[in-house]
Parts: sequence; C-alpha cells; structure tokens
Amino acid sequence: MVPNDSEFRLRVASSRWIQVCMAIGLIALVGAGIADPSRFWSNLLLISYLLLGMGLAGTFFVALQYMSGASWSVAFRRIPEALSSALPVGAIGMLVVFFFHPSLYPWSQAASAEGEGLTGFKAAWLSLPFFWVRSVIYIALWFLLSKLIVRSSREQDLDDSPRHTRSSIRYSAMFLVAFGFTFWLASMDWIMSLEPHWYSTMFGLYNFSGLFLGGLAAIILLVLWISKTTGLRDFVNEEHLHDLGKLLFAFSTFWMYIWFCQYMLIWYANITEESIYYIQRLHGFWEPIFLLNIFLNWIIPFIVLLPVSSKRSRSTLAKVAIVVLAGRWVDLYLMIFPALHGQTPVFGLWEIGSIVGACGLLLFFFQRALGQASLVPLNDPRLQDSLHYHN
Repeated sequence: MVPNDSEFRLRVASSRWIQVCMAIGLIALVGAGIADPSRFWSNLLLISYLLLGMGLAGTFFVALQYMSGASWSVAFRRIPEALSSALPVGAIGMLVVFFFHPSLYPWSQAASAEGEGLTGFKAAWLSLPFFWVRSVIYIALWFLLSKLIVRSSREQDLDDSPRHTRSSIRYSAMFLVAFGFTFWLASMDWIMSLEPHWYSTMFGLYNFSGLFLGGLAAIILLVLWISKTTGLRDFVNEEHLHDLGKLLFAFSTFWMYIWFCQYMLIWYANITEESIYYIQRLHGFWEPIFLLNIFLNWIIPFIVLLPVSSKRSRSTLAKVAIVVLAGRWVDLYLMIFPALHGQTPVFGLWEIGSIVGACGLLLFFFQRALGQASLVPLNDPRLQDSLHYHN
C-alpha cells in the first residue's frame, strides 16, 4: 500500500497535545525570565543546543547512509530527513543567546569570572565579534547542506532519475566533511567556553558521540510511532529495527568509551586547569547526577540491548530510546548548569517546562516536515533492497 495524505490523520489528531506541550514550554521560559533570568538563559541554551543537535543528527544519519551506499534504511529515510527540520529551530534559540545575552559566557566581559583575563590565542579566539561570525557561519553551512540533501531526496519523488541520488551523495560528502570540522569548533565555542579556563582536546568528539546517540534514540522512537499509526508499517520490519537497535547499542558504548577516555586522561594527569571540571561535578549534589549520566547513557542501554531479542522488540527499543533521550538531557545539563549555577544543582518547574516545550517543538516541526513529502521515497533505486532486507 502506498502512503498518501489520508494517512497523516495522526498529525491532526495529535496537534492539540503538541500545542499544549509548546504552550507549557513557553510559559516555563517566560516564568523563568521573570522569576529567575539566569535559569531562563541556561534553559534556553540547553534546549536550543539539544534541538540543534537533533537536527544535525538527522542530517548526519541520512548523509552517512548515502556515503556508505547503505540500502537498508531507505524505507524509513523520511524520518531522519524530517528530524533535520529541528536544526533551524535550535539555531534560532542559540543565536538569541549569543546576540542578546552574551554575558552568559564569562570571557565576554572585560575579565573572567575569576578576575583573570584571557591572554594569547584564547583571548583572540574568544572575542565577541569573531564568536558571532563563526557561529553564523557554522549554522548557515549546516542549514544549507542539510536543505540540499533533503531537497534532492524529495525531488526524486517526481521522477526516477539517478542524478538525484548522485546529487544526494555529493551533498552528503560535503556535509560530512564540513560537519566534522565545524561541529568540533562549535561545541568548544558554545559549551566548553562556558568555563574558559578549562579545556579538553576530546570535548568535540565527546559532544558528537552524545549528539548522534540522542539522535538515534529519537529516530527509533519516531520510526516506531509513525510505523504504528500510518502506512509506513508496511515498509519497516523487524530487520530494520534490529539494525537500529544495534546502532543504538554500539553508539551507547562509543559514548562511554569517549567519556572514559576524557575522564581517565584528566584524572591521571591531575592538572589543575583540567581536573577542576570533574572536581566540581564529583562533589556535593552534583555527584548523583554525574553517576546518573553514566547509567542512562550506557549501563542501562548496554545491559538491556545485549540480547538479540531486545533489539527486535518494539516495546523494549522504545523504552531504551526514552532512557537514552533522558540521558542526553542529563549529559547537557552536566555540561552547562554547573558552569552557570555553581555548587548547587537547580531543577524545578522551569526545567521541566522547558523539556516539555522542547518535545512539543520537535514534534511540531517534525510532523510538518514529514507531511511535505511521501512517507517513503518510492522512486529511490535502492528501495526494493530495503524492503527485502535481511540481516
């Protein structure tokens, strides 16, 4: 059965609760802006970076499939393509923080929070005009290449010319090269520089591992949701879910590997400028959150997804994906909030509301993007291979 517009009834039926989620998020941000502006900006940075990462993860997944010549994922490729629509949403939030409240970053002042100014290359690199220019270039490059990849894929719905596939592969190659370099810099600019005297050469790779792990979890949940309620269920089978489960299992372990490498090297060297980052997060009320991060992002997914049957179970995959998404938020919370709020964690209605709002925004733009094209790329030459795929 070929999907058609009538099969998007879920979009209309679910629009009300999605709007409620977005309204809750807006109320939470406005309330925080009035009651506690510091938490407003912290939450805006966190959810914007989270949404931006989801959009990048969707584009990265699609680009990786094109470049590797993979056919197994063609049947549900429209899901990560639609997920990429979160990229401009998160980018707008990030730019609002950068241009309207740059004081969130201590280096943007004449002196750092410790009263000691930056010197040398770091002082030149962390200057507001250069920071703004770099940020706009990063975002514009990601948005342009993501748009080109998605547009080329959708143009293939109009005819079966192989030139669209060749164009998608070319744009994917450009995106992967550009993304690999710019996201490494962006993660250091936007997150690591919240604590400008701390540094880690593995921070960019660590951020990528978390970004793609969270993106995989979101793709799995969205595939399960859409395939349950629309004609996509005729195209996605257990073999596709099994491979998605294997990817989630693998990148959860990859995230842990990078986490351990960064932590172990800093712990072993015991250099004050490096160890201060973990000292703060391993004391007081931050410590249980620090440990929770490892449980959510690795221990639980590793144990649950180890059996083959778990990777092929829709309910198990959905539960693990939710756990990993919660872990993604906790991971970002640990990167951002200790730098901005000191020794005591802050968590309450403003944070809960922003999470709910971020979910609503993500689903709103996802559904809108998904409804702009066929649920399945019917003219893709590799679709038949995907439909008859077996591990």
